[in-house]
Amino acid sequence: MISVQNLTKNYGETQAVKGISFEIRQGEIVGFLGPNGAGKTTTMKVLTCYMPPTSGAVTVDGLDVTEQSLEVRRKIGYLPEQNPLYHDMAVHEYLRYVADLRGIPADQQSARLKRMVEVTGLRSVIGRNIGELSKGYRQRVGLAQAMIHDPQILIMDEPTSGLDPNQIVEIRNLIKELGEQKTVILSTHILSEVQATCDRAIIINQGQIVADGSLNDLQAAFSGLEKITLEIKAPKDGCADKLRTLEAVRGLRELTGEGGDCRRFQIEAERGRDLRESIFDLSVREGWKLLELHREIISLEDVFRQLTRG
Repeated sequence: MISVQNLTKNYGETQAVKGISFEIRQGEIVGFLGPNGAGKTTTMKVLTCYMPPTSGAVTVDGLDVTEQSLEVRRKIGYLPEQNPLYHDMAVHEYLRYVADLRGIPADQQSARLKRMVEVTGLRSVIGRNIGELSKGYRQRVGLAQAMIHDPQILIMDEPTSGLDPNQIVEIRNLIKELGEQKTVILSTHILSEVQATCDRAIIINQGQIVADGSLNDLQAAFSGLEKITLEIKAPKDGCADKLRTLEAVRGLRELTGEGGDCRRFQIEAERGRDLRESIFDLSVREGWKLLELHREIISLEDVFRQLTRG
């Protein structure tokens, strides 16, 4: 659906994007993730034909963004970070105006407007001026204008920026619903957005892609030893030695417990080895009472910090 090969973009002597390449398949929800100034917005502007690349090849559904930009724009709905709206227009007036710009035939516009109002939850504010709306509703209007021509691809740059927690949840749910039917690219530096809405993340830093994969794959690739915390009710003598005999154990540390016969440990195991079942079986055999068994999993935030710090 989208192919980017060796894309570079220069602003004078500053190279904002440095030869990046990636593919996005139809129906994916992809988080384009990076710190401020990493090159996210520049890449989105090239994909949406807002600006041409300095070099490289970018195609959308087989169409070149430089040579066939009008055809590409028809396939894309774009919600930029600074949501451009006419605040003195009513919601329905603005959406009909966008429908005209998008070339939607007059006899189809009412049906499209009705559909967008239903999808984005704008029914209660359809007659109000955009300038009177909360930021959450203005974001919904921005989404409606991006989708009114029923594009195959939806590109959103920081779609929840400045929203309150309730509005963020509403927009996230809307994005997930849209992802069931469309290819979605979500450009953001907010890690929770990607975890809540995306199956795959592309991480960019200083103009270069530093990671690309599913969230599970990224978390697994950048984890070190597996860490498991457990608390058992067991005799003091011997339990640590028996835990060390488990296959793949690489380290064991006794933590401060509740006292008495409660013992608390942290076990380090080989990467990719989940010892929880083996620990449970050992506890049953030894007659220990298992009070806690917790596996630590590296977070997307940990991956992000490893790849972008410095």
